Amino acid sequence: MGVFVFLPLVLPLSAWPVARLAETHLHPRTATRLLTAVAVVMAVCSTLCLALLMVVGTAQLPGNPLPDGWSDPAVRAVVPHDGVAGRAAVPALAVVAAACARTLARHRRVTRRARRALAALPGRTVAVLPDNSTAYAYALPGRRGRIVVTSALLAGLAPAERRALFAHERAHLAARHHRHLLAAQLAARANPFLRPLRTAVVYTAERWADEEAARAVGDRRTVARAIGKAALLSARTPAPALAALAATGPVPRRVAALLAPAPVARTWPSAFTSVGLAAWGAAAGTLVSAMSSANSAVTLFLTLHTATSV
Repeated sequence: MGVFVFLPLVLPLSAWPVARLAETHLHPRTATRLLTAVAVVMAVCSTLCLALLMVVGTAQLPGNPLPDGWSDPAVRAVVPHDGVAGRAAVPALAVVAAACARTLARHRRVTRRARRALAALPGRTVAVLPDNSTAYAYALPGRRGRIVVTSALLAGLAPAERRALFAHERAHLAARHHRHLLAAQLAARANPFLRPLRTAVVYTAERWADEEAARAVGDRRTVARAIGKAALLSARTPAPALAALAATGPVPRRVAALLAPAPVARTWPSAFTSVGLAAWGAAAGTLVSAMSSANSAVTLFLTLHTATSV
């Protein structure tokens, strides 16, 4: 295999063009699902690659509990500079595990605290916090998801804009956007090259909720005004500390998209246009990258399995 065994670690770079094309030209719903899936697949492949590199590179160390066959020269020949790669993979894998665990723990901790804080407030689906100094709103996921909004934000919006705000947050809950956002964030923790995909998923998830709100309210300009006003009112307010819901995406781009015609709900642009040709080419490149990553990881795994069976 040679250097190709390291492909899962660097091939996420090939997904960057897809992220840009998807958030610009695809329907937000399709873009969110596609980018989340790509990020998760590539993160799993790169993490598995690190684990296997660590096994191969440290199997020949004395006193290790690994099977003797894994230290065979034929196995180590699969990985160039197996000793250096294996020792480097140990701290890298530890950093990945710690970062993902910290992200999950923070998400659960803050979600639990928010639910306890809201338990005494009336209303099952909407919790209005009596706070006239800070303006913010967010969707709190769970079996009984709730929309949390402060009185300061409601006071700054017109009735129609309030309906748009609630429709936006309900869309987050209904589509379970927190799962997409958390998955993309964990993928970025596993491989820093996937950070642009995390940023893109944050934006497309917000655009998805924007479009659902516009459909529910029936007026795209009202939703655009609600987003703009909410951003201005909450400009100096700390964002909710939910790990998967800490960002709202670039507001100017969202407002501009709402002032434009609604996106066509097609799965992918036509290949007979310049945009479609670029999108299909980038998607094909990403698919090849994911397959190459998986192939490298699986080949290394099978090599270890064969060495163990002999």
